[in-house]
Amino acid sequence: MNTPLSALGENATLSRLLPLLTTNENLLTGPGDDCAVVARDAEWDTLLKTDVVVEDLHFTRDTEPERIGRKALARAVSDIAAMGGIPEHALITILCHASRPVGLLEGIYHGMAALASRFSISLAGGETSGLPYDGLVINVALTGRIEHGQAILRSGGHPGDQLFVSGLLGGSFPTGWHLDFEPRVELARGLLKAGIRPSAMMDLSDGLGTDLPRLAAASGCGFIIDESKLPCRSGFSTRDAVSHGEDYELLLALPPEAVQTLAESAFADTLHNIGELTPEARGNLASGWQHFSA
Repeated sequence: MNTPLSALGENATLSRLLPLLTTNENLLTGPGDDCAVVARDAEWDTLLKTDVVVEDLHFTRDTEPERIGRKALARAVSDIAAMGGIPEHALITILCHASRPVGLLEGIYHGMAALASRFSISLAGGETSGLPYDGLVINVALTGRIEHGQAILRSGGHPGDQLFVSGLLGGSFPTGWHLDFEPRVELARGLLKAGIRPSAMMDLSDGLGTDLPRLAAASGCGFIIDESKLPCRSGFSTRDAVSHGEDYELLLALPPEAVQTLAESAFADTLHNIGELTPEARGNLASGWQHFSA
């Protein structure tokens, strides 16, 4: 009971907490994926996501408020994209020390509103609270929708499925990408419209070295990666691409028929083939980000 979180790490901590959660018959997909999936009606299912950004962890004190707000909302939108969905409504909770200027909060909301307008998201309300210490924390609870029964989970991959990533990896913090990234909603929806349906998908927030093993494990698979094929951001190494995190690109597993369709589509140059899922539980990458690590 008194074991510190740093001795467990994120994955072991979650394994102790998740069994304590309760569900009901309307919950189609619960903890362990990018979003929860809830039955809505015959046409749509609802996606539920919550995400948090913390000063000095996800941004620095001197980061422009508009970029802080944009990132806070964009992180949750990225998870909606990873399920193949469309974002809808957001609730914003801000915890801030009373010494901070009101212009900071106004700037945060301006940044959120600009991104929300792009994706037709309503900022429907939320909560504000003071902090007893000097700091800033923003939590976003976001809903979305996905065609009934069509949510793309981490657990749908099969041995032989080819692994792809969108965009470039590594160097997110030094280049500012972690603040200005584009959630891949339009790409995910475009792939589905073109008949290119991933068997499994997630967004890369903690880094390929942390997130790929999660997807493979959820699918009951291992993986093989050709690190020479990793799409590295200019000036950064393959190790950086694996371990830096905060890329917010899509990681997809595509079955053979989808790979063929991709090759003949307008998206052929948009995704990078980096490896495949394997039947054996193997695969070794340098770790990406892990919360609660010492």
